[in-house]
Amino acid sequence: MKRFGAFLLAMGMAFVLGACATGSQGPKSQSDKSVQTENADTGKETTGQIAGFDNTVSEMPQDFMLIKGGTFEMGSPDNEAWRSDDEIQHTVTVSDFYIGAYEVTQAEYEEAAGSNPSNFSGSDLPVENVSWLDAIHYCNSRSELEGLTPVYTLEGQTVTWDRSADGYRLPTEAEWEYACRAGTVTPFNTETSISAEEANYYGHYPYEIEDNYFSQDNLETQPGEYRQTTVDVKSFSPNQWGLYNMHGNVSEWVWDYYGAYGEEEQTDPSGAKTGSLRIYRGGGWNDFAKNMRSAYRAALAEDKGSFNIGIRLVRNAAGKMGSVTSTGAESAGGTDGKVLIAYFSWGGNTKGIAEEIQLQTGADLFEIELVNPYSDDYNTVLDEAQQDQNEQARPELAAHVENMEEYSTVLLGYPNWWASIPMPIASFLEEYDFSGKMIIPFCSHGGGRFGQSLTAIAKLVPDAKMGEAMSIHYSGGDDLQDDIAKWLKTNQIVP
Repeated sequence: MKRFGAFLLAMGMAFVLGACATGSQGPKSQSDKSVQTENADTGKETTGQIAGFDNTVSEMPQDFMLIKGGTFEMGSPDNEAWRSDDEIQHTVTVSDFYIGAYEVTQAEYEEAAGSNPSNFSGSDLPVENVSWLDAIHYCNSRSELEGLTPVYTLEGQTVTWDRSADGYRLPTEAEWEYACRAGTVTPFNTETSISAEEANYYGHYPYEIEDNYFSQDNLETQPGEYRQTTVDVKSFSPNQWGLYNMHGNVSEWVWDYYGAYGEEEQTDPSGAKTGSLRIYRGGGWNDFAKNMRSAYRAALAEDKGSFNIGIRLVRNAAGKMGSVTSTGAESAGGTDGKVLIAYFSWGGNTKGIAEEIQLQTGADLFEIELVNPYSDDYNTVLDEAQQDQNEQARPELAAHVENMEEYSTVLLGYPNWWASIPMPIASFLEEYDFSGKMIIPFCSHGGGRFGQSLTAIAKLVPDAKMGEAMSIHYSGGDDLQDDIAKWLKTNQIVP
């Protein structure tokens, strides 16, 4: 334990402050049977009784599981550690559906889509770096390849889901959470605090470490391995319903637009009909455990992808009627007006990056500072940062942008603190109207890249458009100037 703590302290501030079924019988198997799986880490074959599935239906791929419908409490209870306000618990009933036991691999994606956008390379690794729209197109392409009826029709900003089609589709948010939980009501489907031996995530940061960083003996699960890459989709043990990597490896797109839950009882909900952000679930290889909880909701614009977001497919188990139409809200951000560089920095890394951006652009520079600054002491600020995040505090800012309406683009800089934004960034974003503006994040980190900071920003300013974000390891080193130049060009800030 001492070696682990010393290692983290040596890595520096940027590393740490980086990024049940109710009312029904629940899932049933049509014939409970012995299911054999192989653990990719050990290479050993394990055998067990797994209820909930029938993967012998003639026209369904062998690795798709039948999830019997049921009623469950979606969201998280008020006392769940690190829950968000958008996880209001409510009763949901879902119908039977088939879901892939594994995340879509790069080989599968390339066969149907003809390309492989992944950041990591390996035929049995999950495809990632795909947008929600990429996922929709892949569903249709694979359906056509296998002689099935495509599910989706795209016309401009409008996507229509034909519920009667027999092709591949994304799960709804409710289907995903129901399948992930597999009858559990705990934060993870392992029923205990998930370990790095059970899932691929930023294993140095198990559940509730934020509150126990200096007293890790209190943790249910101790810090473990951080692999810094995706792993084979068949890795680790499946959940109780036979589904692999529902927590970790890559997050998975779902159908729904991001929005507030209704508190009324619902059956087969499909989310809002309009919005600006799509939801993805489950957490990825670089996420802290708190952001892999069964109830955690991440969101991003439907045309954005990331190195930790992939796909898990679903198909109907029975004929359904009707269609669901969703239309994207216009977010007309642009780079025609003035550019502002706004940043928060504690240890100086983000400040140095912001100043280099200012040198290359000549844009206005604004430092986000607090009336009551965080402590200069490393150990103290660790506690202050996590406490503010846990409470979703909004620290009072010492200075303000008096002419924000003149800026069409805001380059927003911050350190990755506990896998998200520092709360002064939330204070800044809530102070102004960012509707129609372009926000382009840049983030200094010690290994977790963006964490869930992009989701945090997107939720706070859903009416803004987000450009291509940039993550810089610590202060950026010798490559900083070139990395910034490429990033600015990608976002059309400079020619």
